[in-house]
Amino acid sequence: MLWLQALLFGLVPFCASKPLLPRWDDFQVKHAWVEMPRGWELHGPAPADYRFNLRIGLKQARIEELIAALYEVSDPAHDRYGQHLSKDEVDVLVAPHSDSADLVESWLTAHDIDTNAYHRSGGGDWLTVEVSVSEAERMLGTQYNVYRHSGSDDYVVRALNYSLPSILHEHVAVVAPTTYFGTIKSMKKTSFLQPHIPTIESDTDIASLLINPGSLATVPSSCSTTITPSCLRALYNTTSYTPTATAVNKLGICGYLEEFANFADLQTFFERFRTDAVGSNFTVVLVNGGENSQSEPGVEANLDIQYADGMSFPTPNIYFSTGGSPPFIPDDNTPTNTNEPYLDFLNFILAQSDVPQTFTTSYGDDEQTVPLDYATSVCNMFAQLGARGVSIMFSSGDDGVGAGDCLSNDGTNTQRFQPNFPASCPFVTTVGATFRVPEEGISFSGGGFSNYFAQPSYQSTAVSAFLTKLGTTNAGLFNVSGRAYPDVSAQGEGFQVVIGGRVESVAGTSASSPTFAGVVALLNDFRLANGNAPLGFLNPLLYSTGAAGLNDITSGSNPGCDTNGFSAGTGWDPITGLGTPDFGKLQALIG
Repeated sequence: MLWLQALLFGLVPFCASKPLLPRWDDFQVKHAWVEMPRGWELHGPAPADYRFNLRIGLKQARIEELIAALYEVSDPAHDRYGQHLSKDEVDVLVAPHSDSADLVESWLTAHDIDTNAYHRSGGGDWLTVEVSVSEAERMLGTQYNVYRHSGSDDYVVRALNYSLPSILHEHVAVVAPTTYFGTIKSMKKTSFLQPHIPTIESDTDIASLLINPGSLATVPSSCSTTITPSCLRALYNTTSYTPTATAVNKLGICGYLEEFANFADLQTFFERFRTDAVGSNFTVVLVNGGENSQSEPGVEANLDIQYADGMSFPTPNIYFSTGGSPPFIPDDNTPTNTNEPYLDFLNFILAQSDVPQTFTTSYGDDEQTVPLDYATSVCNMFAQLGARGVSIMFSSGDDGVGAGDCLSNDGTNTQRFQPNFPASCPFVTTVGATFRVPEEGISFSGGGFSNYFAQPSYQSTAVSAFLTKLGTTNAGLFNVSGRAYPDVSAQGEGFQVVIGGRVESVAGTSASSPTFAGVVALLNDFRLANGNAPLGFLNPLLYSTGAAGLNDITSGSNPGCDTNGFSAGTGWDPITGLGTPDFGKLQALIG
């Protein structure tokens, strides 16, 4: 036995110098759906040789430091307020640990992926590689199929689950496309036509009545039915302010759903509703194959650009048209770009050194249809923008506390309120809707509590006060410890929008978000014109000193899920948030 002990002892240094190679077939589930996402149906197996772009999100080694920095530079009570990070500084904080990068590269090499052929993001936290379906299935221990969305007739290549080798789980945050089924066409826009509401061809008469725009008493009663820029400028006290920092200040509008804002319609809108802006226009940036055909103008796109521009003129507006070819055309194996709406836009904009100081987006998904790993990665990308000094507005949704039967998709079919994403992300400012003059919360205004994201400290006091007053109402239907939204609100009904040369009445929180973003763009102009930094991430300001610059809305409710939903009241509520903006008061508070 002595010879055996000697042999084993002799092998120790050899074993120590030759660590075991990772096992790439030791799979552990990363995400799996209990049931097929609603609205989708199986079309058939994906062709093994179909090629697409696979995005691998590596875990960011210092993401907690980035989020801490975001809160510090966004808190008006902190010494670092306004000291936003540069792109390079953000890239350093989101970079993966070298061990993560090396291990993922070894994994790709083991699957014969050319390490020189893939694209790395600026921080190195995202890798994009082109693979075939058969390669992706081997790498992720899954099966890709073709699924059809019944509402849009859109086809996608997705999986109902995916796995990673066990050793990669602490190094990889998300892989896409896998189990997130959302596409450009299947995303929920948050606007709708209102043919029952009369339209007006001009508001010159209304504009002439606004003798004292700082007083709500001067807002004509017609603004309770039909909304124009003059109504909004009077309601939100912006009429007397003229932007001057137009060489540096910009407002970005995110466009999806293959809709394009129309130049000619904007001119007609200006001729009828903002005559001093006639002749000005917006610029277009195409992202991931986005289009700008100027044909068949979209309701959503025209609403967004006309009211963002109508509120912020002469601040330059940029329409980001995010598109891309359909992710899969049955029986067509031509390589095409992967269609991941949020990732397409965010990877693009984070790579830019110069970005608009304000953004508005009027689209979203039911939170439960977005895998948690995907939602978390996207939300952290919004945090990166916020840390760089960008204010990000999202519409809260048009389903109140939830649409349809509101059943959970975790296999239990439990009835619960259905929050929206990205509205539920704690690093964006979510905008609900009001109507009438004086303002009330409108029934469709999306609001509630996230089931994914914890309640951030900046809103804990305001939300606790609401929950105390709520008592046991709706108990068990929502997550009391979740991120609560909306944060603020603005008018959302009867907007006069020019579509194809004709005026239509449009409603939705899609109207509210660009309206509020327009006010924020004016505030950023004021800051920049006075040599200060832009506002950046708004919520820590809004829930503290900024609350005094908002009009508290105390009536209205947002029913859904066979309930009366929530009711508005004094202070924050999940219909109107903290309220609607008063530019003059906010201007004084941030000066």
